[in-house]
Amino acid sequence: MAAVCRAVVSGAHRFRTKPLSHFLTSARLLVNDTSDWQCDSPRTVARFEMNSRRFERILAGSGRIGLAIAMMVTEGIPGRRQWVLEIDWERSVWDCVMKRITGLLLCSVLISGTAVLTACPFCDAPSLTLAEQIDQAGHLLLGRWKGGEKPTNESAGTAAFEIVSIGKSKGDAFHVGETIELPQYIAGDEKALYILMGPETRLIDWQVPVEATESSWDYISRMPMPKTEETEKIERLAYFIDYLQHPELIVSNDAYAEFASAPYEIITPLKDRFPREKLRQWVMDADTPVTRMGLYGLLLGLCGQEEDAVAMKDKILHPDADFRLGIEGVMSGYLLITGEEGLRVLEESKMMSRTYVDKDGNEKKLPFSETYAAMQTLRFMWTYEPDRLPKERLKESMRTLLSRPELADLVIADLARWKDWGVQDRLMEMYDQEEFDIPSIKRAVVRYLIYCNKDVEEGSEDLPEYAVTAAKHLEVLEEKDPKTVRDARRFLIR
Repeated sequence: MAAVCRAVVSGAHRFRTKPLSHFLTSARLLVNDTSDWQCDSPRTVARFEMNSRRFERILAGSGRIGLAIAMMVTEGIPGRRQWVLEIDWERSVWDCVMKRITGLLLCSVLISGTAVLTACPFCDAPSLTLAEQIDQAGHLLLGRWKGGEKPTNESAGTAAFEIVSIGKSKGDAFHVGETIELPQYIAGDEKALYILMGPETRLIDWQVPVEATESSWDYISRMPMPKTEETEKIERLAYFIDYLQHPELIVSNDAYAEFASAPYEIITPLKDRFPREKLRQWVMDADTPVTRMGLYGLLLGLCGQEEDAVAMKDKILHPDADFRLGIEGVMSGYLLITGEEGLRVLEESKMMSRTYVDKDGNEKKLPFSETYAAMQTLRFMWTYEPDRLPKERLKESMRTLLSRPELADLVIADLARWKDWGVQDRLMEMYDQEEFDIPSIKRAVVRYLIYCNKDVEEGSEDLPEYAVTAAKHLEVLEEKDPKTVRDARRFLIR
């Protein structure tokens, strides 16, 4: 059975083999242990989140990981970057870690407030797209390498380029046919073209030249610059649709990045312009970069038809790896087309089932990541498509995951966020069951009850029945487990 450890790192830029506390720059936390521990699992899944943008990667093999188990507040501040690290390992390793570390991570949940729809929920975007870089630059040139002087002990060398085309030049500072000399040696090719970009005429501040072709230069020199009005943003994003699978990576990666950084409400109006049949081919093609699978699955869901849903269902039901990057995007796109019918498919195959049958007819254990992806899909539908499925139906589906100890604390937090106060008795039963005797789950139950008890209309004199019941349950827990209740209250978001 898999288990999960989660941590939120605010302001961190990397995850190395140092204790996690090394990278915590602004957070309220209680570090219980920063011991190194040996991870013997053959595969560890690491997930990072930046607001709603996310990228995932596989850390293959075992390795020594410095870990600080922390209790901390995860209340988001608009504009602040947050990275969420989630590590999935086998129960045997979890048991080992439990013996070494005295506390578990507590991820607090912000119950009140409206979710902010930022970028594509299944995409990882670079810090700046090419258009954003060009918009900040004063000059964008296409040059041909003419040679240069190699570096010495006293100099970084030089590289000369003849300007063959100008995309942008502030104050007409540069002209076609002119030769410029960068104060850094570049081992170029006389037959190749290079993109030259910089802020001012001080060439020492310019970016390292990037090799290009006439095709990629045409894409870059014609691309529309960032806009501020919503209608203009929509029309601007349409430019990048045809370049999503361009054969040149500099082009296709940037087109993907534009969609990855675009708000969801800017993407959806373009659904009638998406190349539906191409998207289905990309989603089903094993050679499609896995980092783009989430986006393509989502786009196909926005414009797809019944025949697309059939293909997506086949892909969803037959995992070809223990961890499939972006499959939650395909699942979400599938639900956009199929609605409740598709939700029942996910419930039966990913939430209730512990096994799956591969394409050869062999029954195998369902990877934890598949169930987690289904959970992420429920969150997507609740936040980004609130009118596609009934809220009560989503709550019902999320409740089916309460039986999984590896997910229970996350499920409880989501149910609290969704103000589903009808599972109090079940949570109280879970509190005393051995398989749920995990500190993070117990604290999640306490927080759920606290928020339930406080969910009262302002100015109301009479408490609703669910709030009264929650208060009684809290009294019971305070009597039999005062430490857990005290810890949960200490780091509660108010």
